[in-house]
Amino acid sequence: MDPVIVVGAGPVGLALSLALAGQGVPSVVLDEGPGKDEPRTARTAVLRPDTAELVERLGCATVRDHGTRWSGWRLMRRNQDVRQIEFGDEGDLPELPELPGLPSLSPVHLPQHELTRGLRDAAAAHELVRTVPHGRLDTIEQDGTGVTAHTREPGATWWRGSFLVGCDGARSTVRKLLDVRFPGRTAVERHAVAALRTELPWDGEALLHRMPPWRTGGQEVTARPLRDGAWRLDWLLPPRGELVTPDALVARVRDTLAGWCGETPPYELIDTGVYTLHHRLARKWRVGRAFLAGDAAHLLGALGTQGLDEGLRDIDNLAWKLAQAWHLGASETLLDSYQAERRTAVASRLRAADQALPILRGSGLRTYLPGTTRGHDTLLTDGHLGRGALGAPPEYTRSPLAPEPAEAQTLVGTPLGAPVADVRATAPDGTTVRLRDRLGRGRQLVMLVAPGTGVWDRRHWMTAGVMPRLAAAVTALPVRAELLVTEGYPGASAHTVLLVRPDGHLVAAFHGVRPAELYAAADAARGGPPESAQAGPGPQRSGEDDRTEKSARSAGTDQKDETDRTDRTDRTADIN
Repeated sequence: MDPVIVVGAGPVGLALSLALAGQGVPSVVLDEGPGKDEPRTARTAVLRPDTAELVERLGCATVRDHGTRWSGWRLMRRNQDVRQIEFGDEGDLPELPELPGLPSLSPVHLPQHELTRGLRDAAAAHELVRTVPHGRLDTIEQDGTGVTAHTREPGATWWRGSFLVGCDGARSTVRKLLDVRFPGRTAVERHAVAALRTELPWDGEALLHRMPPWRTGGQEVTARPLRDGAWRLDWLLPPRGELVTPDALVARVRDTLAGWCGETPPYELIDTGVYTLHHRLARKWRVGRAFLAGDAAHLLGALGTQGLDEGLRDIDNLAWKLAQAWHLGASETLLDSYQAERRTAVASRLRAADQALPILRGSGLRTYLPGTTRGHDTLLTDGHLGRGALGAPPEYTRSPLAPEPAEAQTLVGTPLGAPVADVRATAPDGTTVRLRDRLGRGRQLVMLVAPGTGVWDRRHWMTAGVMPRLAAAVTALPVRAELLVTEGYPGASAHTVLLVRPDGHLVAAFHGVRPAELYAAADAARGGPPESAQAGPGPQRSGEDDRTEKSARSAGTDQKDETDRTDRTDRTADIN
């Protein structure tokens, strides 16, 4: 098949190409620029724990080499500390034992050009990724088997791909060529920014200071540490205030440092800027074989939320679905599920921010009611730390890929559709791994909770108890799957079997080994049979589906129930 065409070589586009390559799918990245990025220290990225782990899993060492993990979070109001969080305390770390070296659950802060450079280096080292500089798109044509894209001078040429993904930013050419509307709100927030090198009283801690008492402090000031003694400072500005002159920005720097340190300490000003945040959401994220991701699909960023975080979550959701379509074929249900899941999640994030903005930034009576100050502080902390409605990883609770409820299903500490907990597990080769290290490989994960296996030799427990029957059921699944075993999982009893999607979201949990129910859940999580398989027996039916159906029957799957489930999947795909 033809490669996937990725338009845009920012962090989201490069991360998508690496995620596809990790699942054996080649890609061509069309970079509108010359293939390098201008260093801007004042333009930084804050990665939440899940997206930081995703970037590292893609082979980018920048998070480790250039990122700064905050040691804590401090919130001040006027002259007083009102909240302080030290990462690793207050239940921030899971109760289950972790592997040595597991990073703390703090955000990671780094210059965005360093992140992009690290992703470029990782892409350049991968044989399945081809990056094309000066690849300025001007035409997209689709047919039943792929997408043809044309880039204009210099080096005008046609490119053929199986799919095309627009990761080309807020002014997306792909979105315009697909004629997709991009409604929303303009100038939701405006910030003045300075990157500087100095010493502040809070070594390694991020700070949000509300209503600072000095004249130029404004309503809110944020300080976030970078490497080598550098900091990024943000001042919230009036949405439609006057232009910020260089002199006015230097005055803000000096007043703020003096307010925090008692007097203005020595500092080196590295970079400055003013940026405006908008909230927008594309009407459609899929048009045929073309998709939108990142800033091309959504804009957000008020109240500490991070658009780049959501862009990386887009590609984590999309990559495994395109990989399945590229290798084995996919149903319309699977391809449509990207928009259904991700657009719903981002819309919920935008709605939460839009509802909070009038309360947090307003001046009405409700901002002074008892208890509101504590609630405001919690909302802002959630936005900056990636928690709650403003920042937590998404839960796809109403996904079109969710299986039908079954009597054998049981509840665990993770809601269905939510990201699984990162527990220790034993891989098929007997090695101990982190569960999240097995993600991003295009395989569903089946995990058995079996207390005591850690003290048994693998050759004994692999042939004992429920393991042989479970191994046969996993082999019979209609998708590629990997069997793992764990000593314990939050809220799960012994012999619980968990089914996990390739992007780490929980599909179902069963009490005991249930081959038929496990098969049905895995089939639902792949969106049902590929379109070619739904046509019935004959030349269009894939050999892979024939083999898995035969294996499923031999593992104890009831054929009549399976036919009924397939019919229901077909009808759902037709409706969608």
